[in-house]
Amino acid sequence: MSQTATTDPQPEASGTPRRRPALSPSRASDFKQCPLLYRFRAVDRLPEVPTKAQVRGTLVHSVLEKLFALPTGERLPERAKELLAPSWTELSADRPEWTALFDGDEQGEVENWLESAAKLVDNYFELEDPRRLEPEACEQHIELELDSGVLLRGYVDRIDVAPTGEIRVVDYKTGAAPRQIGEAKAMFQMKFYAVVLWRLRGVVPRQLKLMYLTDGQALTYAPDEAELRRFERTLEAIWQAILRAGKTGDFRPNQSKLCGWCDHQARCPEFGGTPPEYPGWPEPDAGEESPLDRAD
Repeated sequence: MSQTATTDPQPEASGTPRRRPALSPSRASDFKQCPLLYRFRAVDRLPEVPTKAQVRGTLVHSVLEKLFALPTGERLPERAKELLAPSWTELSADRPEWTALFDGDEQGEVENWLESAAKLVDNYFELEDPRRLEPEACEQHIELELDSGVLLRGYVDRIDVAPTGEIRVVDYKTGAAPRQIGEAKAMFQMKFYAVVLWRLRGVVPRQLKLMYLTDGQALTYAPDEAELRRFERTLEAIWQAILRAGKTGDFRPNQSKLCGWCDHQARCPEFGGTPPEYPGWPEPDAGEESPLDRAD
């Protein structure tokens, strides 16, 4: 295995860095759900309008990351909620299109939205006391090339390492997806992270922990090495299927209950639409996740 996260991409003649196509948890999940959705997001890169709930999730992730950067004694609910408004100012400055979600709303809409984010922060404190934790990393970018040549890439919300070396992978969930579907996708994501960390460190994570901030519940799971080996083969098979589809442009739709949340029904043959002309396999990268992916 080889870690490639610290390798700088080689620039083209134009000076624009080119990155190898990679597999991320979100894009792998897209392909499993619907190959055409993968194409729309990773190949065509069609824009999607985020929801206020998705942006709120990104905001809460940002606040929790900043919370763990504070001195231990300051990691209190009120201090965390004080971070909401400045974090929103910072995020919306980088992505002004997010503020357009509130155009035309009543004066107090942003305040009410921030209050709903504050409730998620309060729910987080019902699940654990951050004063008792010292994460090794928050919002950690991880990247690994498997022996098969598949490049895996993603962001982990939090990595905890015990003094005895046990690793816990933590992910915050703030989205409103149905629990049965959402948990299946979330556990796929967590196993993806577990494979990368296992291969990078030689240690199988002791625990995968999902923290559902909407209802204040936590789900934990303990993987074993045999399971991660099987999951690694699953990721390799997904990537090979993506490459085969990429050569021909044959990304077929797969209709399911999740179609109701898709932004691309107007372009989908399952709903009478026509996809745009296939632009060819993407460069520089088909695997990058957005902040909205990571907050879902």
